[in-house]
Amino acid sequence: MENLLLANQVAIITGASSGIGKAIAIELAKNGASVVINYNSSRERALDTLHEVKAEGGKGIIVKADVSKEKDILRMFDKTLETFGRLDIMVANTGIQVDSPFLQMSTDSWQKVIDTNLTGQFICAREAAKIFVKQVPDPEKTEKSIGKIICMSSVHDMIPWAGHVNYAASKGGILMFMKSIAQELAPLKIRVNAISPGAIQTPINKSVWSDPAKMDTLLELIPYRRIGKPEDVAKAAAWIVSDNADYITGETLYIDGGMMLYPEFADNG
Repeated sequence: MENLLLANQVAIITGASSGIGKAIAIELAKNGASVVINYNSSRERALDTLHEVKAEGGKGIIVKADVSKEKDILRMFDKTLETFGRLDIMVANTGIQVDSPFLQMSTDSWQKVIDTNLTGQFICAREAAKIFVKQVPDPEKTEKSIGKIICMSSVHDMIPWAGHVNYAASKGGILMFMKSIAQELAPLKIRVNAISPGAIQTPINKSVWSDPAKMDTLLELIPYRRIGKPEDVAKAAAWIVSDNADYITGETLYIDGGMMLYPEFADNG
C-alpha cells in the first residue's frame, strides 16, 4: 500500500453507485485510498461498487445522501469522519438531467438540476475544505497539498446545449465556481480542479450508445471515433488527486476524445 499513489488517504465520491462515480471509487481504491461510496436511490448498486472495491483489496463504506439536501451532505461527512477519522479527497461527481425545450421548462425542472449539479457541489466542496483546514491548521508549513477537490463537470461547461439549458447552465456554473474557489483555497494548499467528460458510456446516455444509428451520429462529434469508458475518467481522476499532479489547481481536464475540437469544422466548414 505504501507505494500506491493514494496510500492511507480517504476519499468521498458522490454518485458512486454507477457510471463514472463507480469507476472513480474503484480506481481510487486500487491506488490505496479508503472510499466513501455515496448513493441516493440504489443501495444494491452501491453495495456492488463496494464489492468491487473490496475485490481489489480496498476499503470502503456506503452512505446514502441526496446531495441536493444540505443535511444529507453533512451527515455523509459525519459518517466519513466517524469511520475513517479524516478526509483527503472530495470528488463531487453527482449529476442529473431533467430535459425539456426551454419554452416548456418548468421552474421545478430548472431548480432540481441546479440544486443537485451546482449547489450540491458547493456544499460538498465547502465542507471538505473545512475538514482539510482543521486537519492541517498550518498549511503554509507543508509543501504538498493538504486536500484535493474534483468538481465533475462536462464539455457542456463550454458547448451550448439546446433542450438542456438547466444542465448546461449548471455545468457552466461549475467552471467558474471551481476556478474561484481554487483561487481562494490555493494559499491554504487545497487543490481544486474539474474534470469535464464528453460522451462516456454510462446509464445516463444508454439510449444513445445502445442504438447503432444514434451511436453513428454521436461518433461524428468525436474525432477519436469511439465513445469514452468510465475508466478513462477514473484513471485521470486518480492522477489529478495524487502528488504527481501537486502543482495543478484551478484547471479543467477535458476527457472527450476531441469533442471540444469542434469536429464539424474539420473540413473548413
